[in-house]
Amino acid sequence: FFRVLNVTVLGVVLQRKKSARTQNARTYGAVHGTARSLSKSASASSSSLSSSPPPPPPSSSSSVADAVASAADVPLSARTDDELAALVRSGELAQHRLEKVLADDLTRAVRVRRMALGSGVAAAVRALPYEHYDYKNVVGACCENVLGYVPIPVGVVGPLLLDGRRVHVPMATTEGCLVASTHRGCKAISESGGAQSFVLRDGMTRAPVVRLPTAADAARLATWFDDEANVRTVREAFESTSRFARLKSVRATVAGRLVYLRFVSRTGDAMGMNMISKGVEKALEVVGAQHANMQIMALSGNMCTDKKPSAVNWVEGRGKSVVSEAVVRGDVVRRVLKTTTRDLIDLNHAKNLVGSALAGSIGGFNAHAANIVTAVYLATGQDPAQNVESSTCMTLMEATGDDGEDLRISVSMPSIEVGTVGGGTHLPGQAACLDMIGVRGAHQEEPGANAQQLARVVASAVMAGELSLMSALAAGHLVRSHMAHNRKQPAPAAAAEPAEPGTCAV
Repeated sequence: FFRVLNVTVLGVVLQRKKSARTQNARTYGAVHGTARSLSKSASASSSSLSSSPPPPPPSSSSSVADAVASAADVPLSARTDDELAALVRSGELAQHRLEKVLADDLTRAVRVRRMALGSGVAAAVRALPYEHYDYKNVVGACCENVLGYVPIPVGVVGPLLLDGRRVHVPMATTEGCLVASTHRGCKAISESGGAQSFVLRDGMTRAPVVRLPTAADAARLATWFDDEANVRTVREAFESTSRFARLKSVRATVAGRLVYLRFVSRTGDAMGMNMISKGVEKALEVVGAQHANMQIMALSGNMCTDKKPSAVNWVEGRGKSVVSEAVVRGDVVRRVLKTTTRDLIDLNHAKNLVGSALAGSIGGFNAHAANIVTAVYLATGQDPAQNVESSTCMTLMEATGDDGEDLRISVSMPSIEVGTVGGGTHLPGQAACLDMIGVRGAHQEEPGANAQQLARVVASAVMAGELSLMSALAAGHLVRSHMAHNRKQPAPAAAAEPAEPGTCAV
């Protein structure tokens, strides 16, 4: 009986050990990808259990639980690109986290994101370059979910003689003839003695909208700002947020029980939107402490006005308000611009003044200011969307000189929004273009001087562009010039006589 019992007990014990070893083998196989081989090994061991002692159980240091935890703790950065792309596609890894996961190799983060797009889109972006770029300058500053970069050709116009100094102006554009035409305008201005520019106002704006219980409460808030002591308190709070912020004014506009508070501030060499926004938030804390029933609806109530055409910017200005002027000699008008002073004045009146008025334009009394503004903005790291208000411009022309053959031209631009620090100005290519103008970074002795100089350059380059395009229109050269410079043409059978360098003349 006892012999039978011992054999039975031994069989049960061996069977339990066999089951445990089989389970361990399967778990190890799942973790290390060797389930098949371990399973065979376990089967072989079980067949010889009666003739050989069982192997010792795994030690606690190499337990299955430790193995599983070890596999889960493998850092994402050690995974292959294919594995990471699969994780992004499955949603287990958010694509915006790639730069954090692969902080030591940001180019790899961009590459994995491109792979995760799927075969169709990934194939489409193959021609979009992404290598040989320092993404440390981009992450957390300029762009998210980066796929690469779009190279834009950069041309140069000038030198333009401006305020007694020769300036080369970089322009990033894909519009043929734009650089050549603006260069011709610079040539005409420089040969005639150069341009003069003036900064009339300098102040970035932000206009939050607040709501009061009644129109009477709104009126009381508006009149509260008439007291200089109250404005001084608001100014102290505002300027405590930045060593460059200098609050110039606050103007309240009431609409029913809504109040729009338009803050105007100097912002040093920064374009200043972030700076003034921080200052406004702090100032509203002070205002709210005095008006407990005031509800802040939005930091921007659209009376700023940012990236939208508006009469308030046209009349009161935003950023830098600049006027630039030049007198172009009559002989230069005829020789370089291929037209006459009288024809230019006549066309400017009919097109830029009367035509724009009939169109109901706000600040659009010009031929193509936005072309030049946008091209310079792209080259120098400005916010290209701000060309909406920055391009508002009035171009005026009149005859001058003893015989009335010389041309006096001016552009008035009340809302040029530029900075030489912040935004995209730190990117290598854009910083190089600012260096070309001589305004990179903050001015050490006079904060704001570099940004003001950039605004002068923008306005004066616009004037050169206006002069050349209007001349092409007056002479009837516009279409022919664009056919020659703005379309890809097959090489001619015989070389034609080249046009004068720097012109769009055909």
